[in-house]
Amino acid sequence: QVQLVESGGGSVQAGGSLTLSCEASGFTYGTYCMAWFRHVPGKEREGVAGIDTDGTTNYAASVKGRFTISKDKAKNTLYLQMNSLKPEDTAMYYCAAEVALPCTAVAGFQDYAIDYWGKGALVTISS
Repeated sequence: QVQLVESGGGSVQAGGSLTLSCEASGFTYGTYCMAWFRHVPGKEREGVAGIDTDGTTNYAASVKGRFTISKDKAKNTLYLQMNSLKPEDTAMYYCAAEVALPCTAVAGFQDYAIDYWGKGALVTISS
Protein backbone atom coordinates (compact mmCIF):
# COMPACT_ATOMS: atom_id res chain seq x y z
CA GLN A 1 0.00 0.00 0.00
CA VAL A 2 1.45 3.34 -1.06
CA GLN A 3 1.60 6.05 1.60
CA LEU A 4 2.99 9.57 1.43
CA VAL A 5 3.48 11.47 4.68
CA GLU A 6 4.44 15.14 4.66
CA SER A 7 6.20 16.95 7.48
CA GLY A 8 7.98 20.24 8.07
CA GLY A 9 5.13 22.66 7.65
CA GLY A 10 4.81 25.63 9.96
CA SER A 11 4.68 29.38 10.28
CA VAL A 12 7.48 31.75 9.36
CA GLN A 13 7.85 35.41 8.51
CA ALA A 14 8.22 36.64 4.97
CA GLY A 15 11.77 36.20 3.75
CA GLY A 16 12.27 33.08 5.82
CA SER A 17 12.80 29.46 4.83
CA LEU A 18 11.15 26.10 5.40
CA THR A 19 11.87 22.59 4.22
CA LEU A 20 9.07 20.14 3.60
CA SER A 21 9.67 16.40 3.62
CA CYS A 22 7.60 13.58 2.19
CA GLU A 23 8.37 10.09 3.35
CA ALA A 24 7.10 7.31 1.12
CA SER A 25 6.23 3.74 1.85
CA GLY A 26 5.05 1.03 -0.49
CA PHE A 27 7.28 2.11 -3.38
CA THR A 28 10.72 3.53 -4.11
CA TYR A 29 11.34 7.03 -5.43
CA GLY A 30 13.51 5.71 -8.19
CA THR A 31 10.48 4.29 -9.98
CA TYR A 32 7.92 7.09 -9.55
CA CYS A 33 7.82 10.71 -10.61
CA MET A 34 7.12 13.05 -7.71
CA ALA A 35 5.78 16.54 -7.24
CA TRP A 36 4.64 19.12 -4.75
CA PHE A 37 1.32 20.85 -5.20
CA ARG A 38 -0.31 23.50 -3.06
CA HIS A 39 -3.84 24.58 -2.40
CA VAL A 40 -5.47 27.66 -0.95
CA PRO A 41 -9.19 27.43 -0.14
CA GLY A 42 -11.20 29.11 -2.87
CA LYS A 43 -8.47 28.66 -5.45
CA GLU A 44 -7.43 25.84 -7.74
CA ARG A 45 -4.71 23.47 -6.65
CA GLU A 46 -1.47 24.37 -8.38
CA GLY A 47 1.71 22.50 -9.12
CA VAL A 48 4.80 23.89 -7.45
CA ALA A 49 7.71 21.61 -8.32
CA GLY A 50 8.25 18.20 -9.92
CA ILE A 51 11.06 15.69 -10.30
CA ASP A 52 11.13 12.72 -12.61
CA THR A 53 12.89 9.37 -12.32
CA ASP A 54 16.23 10.64 -13.66
CA GLY A 55 16.25 13.75 -11.49
CA THR A 56 15.03 16.28 -14.02
CA THR A 57 13.11 19.03 -12.23
CA ASN A 58 10.45 21.54 -13.18
CA TYR A 59 9.03 24.49 -11.30
CA ALA A 60 6.11 26.84 -11.40
CA ALA A 61 7.14 30.31 -12.51
CA SER A 62 6.00 31.74 -9.18
CA VAL A 63 8.56 29.72 -7.21
CA LYS A 64 11.43 29.28 -9.65
CA GLY A 65 14.68 30.42 -8.11
CA ARG A 66 13.26 30.25 -4.60
CA PHE A 67 12.17 26.62 -4.20
CA THR A 68 14.21 23.47 -4.77
CA ILE A 69 12.82 19.95 -5.09
CA SER A 70 15.05 16.98 -4.37
CA LYS A 71 14.86 13.36 -3.35
CA ASP A 72 16.93 11.01 -1.24
CA LYS A 73 16.48 7.52 -2.66
CA ALA A 74 18.21 5.88 0.30
CA LYS A 75 15.73 7.46 2.71
CA ASN A 76 12.82 7.24 0.26
CA THR A 77 12.12 10.87 1.03
CA LEU A 78 11.18 13.83 -1.14
CA TYR A 79 12.06 17.38 -0.11
CA LEU A 80 10.99 20.89 -0.95
CA GLN A 81 13.41 23.57 0.19
CA MET A 82 11.58 26.89 0.24
CA ASN A 83 13.54 30.13 0.53
CA SER A 84 12.60 33.80 0.37
CA LEU A 85 9.07 32.91 1.34
CA LYS A 86 6.25 35.32 0.61
CA PRO A 87 2.78 35.66 2.15
CA GLU A 88 1.33 34.39 -1.14
CA ASP A 89 3.16 31.08 -0.57
CA THR A 90 0.76 30.39 2.29
CA ALA A 91 -1.08 27.16 1.44
CA MET A 92 -1.53 23.51 2.21
CA TYR A 93 1.31 21.69 0.45
CA TYR A 94 0.77 18.18 -0.87
CA CYS A 95 3.23 15.52 -1.91
CA ALA A 96 2.17 13.68 -5.06
CA ALA A 97 3.32 10.59 -6.95
CA GLU A 98 2.81 9.51 -10.54
CA VAL A 99 3.37 5.88 -11.44
CA ALA A 100 3.52 5.71 -15.20
CA LEU A 101 6.25 7.07 -17.42
CA PRO A 102 6.66 9.50 -19.19
CA CYS A 103 5.24 11.28 -16.13
CA THR A 104 3.13 13.83 -17.94
CA ALA A 105 1.19 14.64 -14.78
CA VAL A 106 4.32 15.77 -12.97
CA ALA A 107 5.83 17.57 -15.97
CA GLY A 108 2.59 19.40 -16.70
CA PHE A 109 1.33 19.71 -13.12
CA GLN A 110 -1.84 17.84 -14.07
CA ASP A 111 -3.30 17.11 -10.65
CA TYR A 112 -6.14 15.04 -12.13
CA ALA A 113 -3.62 12.47 -13.38
CA ILE A 114 -1.70 12.05 -10.12
CA ASP A 115 -1.89 8.54 -8.68
CA TYR A 116 -1.14 9.11 -5.00
CA TRP A 117 -1.43 12.05 -2.61
CA GLY A 118 -0.25 12.80 0.88
CA LYS A 119 -2.53 14.43 3.42
CA GLY A 120 -0.75 17.76 3.29
CA ALA A 121 1.36 20.09 5.39
CA LEU A 122 0.26 23.62 6.20
CA VAL A 123 2.66 26.47 5.44
CA THR A 124 1.80 29.94 6.74
CA ILE A 125 3.86 32.99 5.85
CA SER A 126 3.27 36.22 7.74
CA SER A 127 4.17 39.66 6.44
